Amino acid sequence: MVYNEKRQQIEIAQKIFWNDMETSLTIASGKQVNFLKPEDPELLESLIKDYMLANNKLEVDGKKLKLTYLGHEIEEDAAYFYMESEKVPEPSQVTIYNTILIDDFPTQQNIVNFYKNRKPKSLITRKDKISGTLELD
Repeated sequence: MVYNEKRQQIEIAQKIFWNDMETSLTIASGKQVNFLKPEDPELLESLIKDYMLANNKLEVDGKKLKLTYLGHEIEEDAAYFYMESEKVPEPSQVTIYNTILIDDFPTQQNIVNFYKNRKPKSLITRKDKISGTLELD
């Protein structure tokens, strides 16, 4: 995640192994999902959008932000998923909720890096800790 000062938005790129995402989407939808060769690409994109938005939430300085799903691309064994926030003033604190894959893989840990002014801060989410708050400089 990067705070883009010029656009006043948080830009999100998440790398997820596509086979794990395929498993989670199959469980969430109750239908077998083929991530690489979907029968219905529009349905797959809709499932991904719903899943990504349901499992990612942000608060900046105590205010919940609306996220927009932008799309994804596949690179070898992983896929990159892109989202952005609504416009937001420069944050001093961000609370990140990330439950990607956690319900379907009990030992799943998600490493979240947040950059503001090129300075990184990190947190890890897992089954017993689905969110964290970062104090930003």
